[in-house]
Amino acid sequence: MSAPAAAATPSAPPPVDLVNVQIDGVWYKFPKGTRMIEACKQVKKEVPHYCYHPKLTSPGNCRMCLVEMGMPPRPTPGQEPEKDEHGMAKIGWMPRPVIACANTVADGMGIRTESVLTQECRKGVMEFLLINHPLDCPICDQAGECRLQEFSVEHGKGESRFRENKVKKPKNVDIGPRVRLDDERCIMCSRCIRFTAEIADDPVLGFTERGSHTTLAVHPGKRLENNYSLNTVDICPVGALTSNDFRFQQRVWFLSETNSICTGCARGCNMEIGARGDTIYRQTPRDNNDVNSSWMCDRGRLDFHFVNSEFRLTDPLVKTGGRHEVSTWKKSIQAVADGLAGLKGEEIAIIASARMTNEELFFVKQLVKLLGTENVDVIQRIGEGDNYLSAADKNPNTNGVKQILGFEPGSRIAGITELMSRGKLKAVLALGENLLKAGFERQDLEKVSFLTTLHILANATAELSQVVLPGTAYAEKRGSMINATGRLQRLNKAVNAPGNARDTWEILRDIVVACGGSNGLYSVEDVFKCLANDTAVFNGLSFAKIGDLGIPLIETGETIPLLEREKERKAKGLIVG
Repeated sequence: MSAPAAAATPSAPPPVDLVNVQIDGVWYKFPKGTRMIEACKQVKKEVPHYCYHPKLTSPGNCRMCLVEMGMPPRPTPGQEPEKDEHGMAKIGWMPRPVIACANTVADGMGIRTESVLTQECRKGVMEFLLINHPLDCPICDQAGECRLQEFSVEHGKGESRFRENKVKKPKNVDIGPRVRLDDERCIMCSRCIRFTAEIADDPVLGFTERGSHTTLAVHPGKRLENNYSLNTVDICPVGALTSNDFRFQQRVWFLSETNSICTGCARGCNMEIGARGDTIYRQTPRDNNDVNSSWMCDRGRLDFHFVNSEFRLTDPLVKTGGRHEVSTWKKSIQAVADGLAGLKGEEIAIIASARMTNEELFFVKQLVKLLGTENVDVIQRIGEGDNYLSAADKNPNTNGVKQILGFEPGSRIAGITELMSRGKLKAVLALGENLLKAGFERQDLEKVSFLTTLHILANATAELSQVVLPGTAYAEKRGSMINATGRLQRLNKAVNAPGNARDTWEILRDIVVACGGSNGLYSVEDVFKCLANDTAVFNGLSFAKIGDLGIPLIETGETIPLLEREKERKAKGLIVG
């Protein structure tokens, strides 16, 4: 019998070809093919730019990234090149600058980012960019995060020599349902044009006319209305493209930005929540090359207005004499325990939600064990995905449900519905779901003698409920979720919950305690620690280890179409990525 074949060892990655590059008098090593602008960035040398974006091709049309560049002169045959004090070939500097965004480094190259030539070039470019730019900074939404403002202060002349009349261009142009254009502010960087053509596959933008009269325009008969249109607002370095939703709502320096994740679908795009006080004003994408690159769909970023809704539940309610009355948390939790007391497991059903965090699902699991019921499920949400970021699964934590509760979402709903219609269920807990909106029939719910709703909004199911408990929205709590590709990510608290609403996991904890359970959990970190001990896939993890970018947890086999295409473009050298 032949000996078993040795296990194949993974081949080592090919060696990286490093080149020596001098930046502002200091020698460094970079992989061959690195863009000059990226090399400077890696050593903390800022090269100002407008048209360049690492996820887009480099047209080199703004000229703001001009730097002084040199190479060792070719020696005469038989003669050794002259060396500098570092033992490197002495650099011969070119009399004209080069753009750093589209050129790559070479061995022996020299780059000057702070020389007189470089500074004069930047001043000249800034002067040209500002010739026809309107002085409307006080009313511009970009004020506070405008690259034109920043670079004019750092690299501009501080005065204008232009005495003629500025060229007037279209203002407040409706180019799509969510974006408006102010052509006077446009500096022709073409970022938006490249994004719509290269990322969104919807090339509806382009330049028209020539010279000082060049304007950004939508192609005739077209509109900027794809589901990724608001990314053009994010990448616009000036205030030419503005969001209809955020326009004139708030100055950005008043906003506090909180790192979190989108809960609009299973993708879990990383984002920043911009809020002032306890009001959310905008959500913008946050870079994560393992989840959403630098982008985010319009539907997800605008899905926050319900958090500020006037229909938010703000106090626990208990039905007395057919009418809901405001109650205390202690009495409300006890009312839930009393309603469940003495019931058999088969007489109780729990409808949870795949919008819940892992920490909340942990307490759902504890409650299921405590009540001894097998009638538990979550509402499945399958919608329309796309070939970019949006996932067909519209629940953000389906994988969390599978790992913690141990079943496929929606697999038990039919059985629970049948029990309800036959009047076999005496108590139903609706946790984070409006059952009437989810497909349950009103006449079936009316057969349930004790119905409890834990939700954030007033809804039809809450109207029928004996007890209504106000929970927290995604932006009002901390917790974790597992996205479609199996990545564990964190939610962070950006605003406070309204009124007397409480953190959802705390409500569930108190129900468990009131029903006879016991624990001493007073923080999300403690809950996650218990979850890690209870569920194998979380073993050895802590809430802190998740970090702002998340960590891979399980293998689902799902890929992200937009990121796959980005890898291909990076491999071809079209983008930096």
